Amino acid sequence: MTELERVPPGVDPGVPSSARVYDYLLGGKDHVAVDRAVAERLLAVAPDSRLVARANRIFLVRAVRHLAEQGVRQFIDVGAGIPTSPSVHEVAREVHPACRVIYVDYDPVVRLHAQVLLADSPGVESIQADLRRPADILTDPHVTGLIDFDQPVGVLLVGIFHFVKHEEDPAGIIAAFRKRMAPGSHLVLSHAMLESDPEARGELYRATANTPAHPTFRSRDEVLALLDGFDLIGPGLVPVQDWRLAGDDDIPLMDGMPKLRIDGAVGRVPA
Repeated sequence: MTELERVPPGVDPGVPSSARVYDYLLGGKDHVAVDRAVAERLLAVAPDSRLVARANRIFLVRAVRHLAEQGVRQFIDVGAGIPTSPSVHEVAREVHPACRVIYVDYDPVVRLHAQVLLADSPGVESIQADLRRPADILTDPHVTGLIDFDQPVGVLLVGIFHFVKHEEDPAGIIAAFRKRMAPGSHLVLSHAMLESDPEARGELYRATANTPAHPTFRSRDEVLALLDGFDLIGPGLVPVQDWRLAGDDDIPLMDGMPKLRIDGAVGRVPA
């Protein structure tokens, strides 16, 4: 008899989670069968997707380190996902130990993991909230108690914004954050691109149909439009494996362009 998989409380075993699929691609352990099934369908047509997930994480680490080196001492990581080391607060605090971080995710399992991980980490909090309702995030007492919006803040939207549909006003969501970001603040964004291989896009569409993990691929021009009002730093909007600044290593993360293309950019709020 096959032993039934233990499913955490609050998890629907028939609905994949983008956070848990990403965790599986990164080699983590916090996923269930439905998440692995989605990931394996993607890997069957885009076997380099594990490398893309890793490159996306390295992009996040590089961006956070740069922001901390530029004097940013507070971060809001929206769509934080299952905690993965090095986490945002670990990277930022390697530069300056006073950095403060809010982790945001709508998945209750992510919140549970974050609470356990952060129990003994003063200046680091987690909240359960939905990116699609930015006002809920920006007015949450945990956020307002930790983040001073009169000072530069790093808002991280890494690997999450392609789950916002066209009809959910993606530009308005970013504008809501932008209005609260003081000069010198930065937005860190990575996004699944319409320029991805059509077979990979199609398989991911089919595997996640009618679930919260269903992505909306956007073109380069569409993603650049979302970044209007920010000054892009470094190489601009490029595939995450190619995003680097002076001082970052230039070791190639993969050969050629992957079938599932994720582009990343860091935008600064001008003075």
